[in-house]
Amino acid sequence: MDWRDEGILLSVKRHGESAVIAEVFTPAQGRHAGIVRGGASRRMAPFLQPGAQMDIAWNARLQEHLGTFVLEPLRSRAAVVMSNRMALAGLNAVTALLCFALPDREPHPRLYARTEQLLDLLDQTDLWPLAYLHWELALLEDLGFGLDLTSCAVTGATDGLTHISPRTGRAVTRAGAGDYADRLLPLPPCLLRQGDAPDSEIAEGYRVTGHFLNQHLAPDLGSKPLPEARQRFVDLFMRGVAA
Repeated sequence: MDWRDEGILLSVKRHGESAVIAEVFTPAQGRHAGIVRGGASRRMAPFLQPGAQMDIAWNARLQEHLGTFVLEPLRSRAAVVMSNRMALAGLNAVTALLCFALPDREPHPRLYARTEQLLDLLDQTDLWPLAYLHWELALLEDLGFGLDLTSCAVTGATDGLTHISPRTGRAVTRAGAGDYADRLLPLPPCLLRQGDAPDSEIAEGYRVTGHFLNQHLAPDLGSKPLPEARQRFVDLFMRGVAA
């Protein structure tokens, strides 16, 4: 059994004396693991950095086997993240969430495309925080936990949406919220792709996506806690907002 695809390196773990087990994300194969012979060597280790764009060839005797990878680097993102603390934290959040949330060997081509586009913005510090927020929305949607922000769940109105139901992910207007407004999540305009998206709104957006990642996605995966890398990135961003 074998396949070849282009993809993103998500993680690398030492395996034996000189090999590593790598996890990659490709449009056709989804999240997929394999052994890289010699991956821990001085020659190969510098290229096997999470976030790198790779040409990937996988081979195994049987489909269910772990198999081996031959990885050829196409584009490194290491230079960007090593010189930018926020970019490094963001990259770690993306790769950790993908390793956490994606089912093994299940294709998610739309999410893959969004992920590649996001990682290509790592050096765009003015665009990255909002792009990352919308990527988290895309992650939730692709895994079956998407938010419905098109109309009010109570009145059906499409304008004046101000809240989100923490249970259903449906948008609600101020009038529709009524006496239950304090039980709902605020809906920042940046989640609707409206307005200038100041950092304070983006921070509120992270609280919204964080709720659905923690309270909806994580329990579906066996109540595993979200990767700490996600919170580290959000905390770093919040410190910048508060400064």
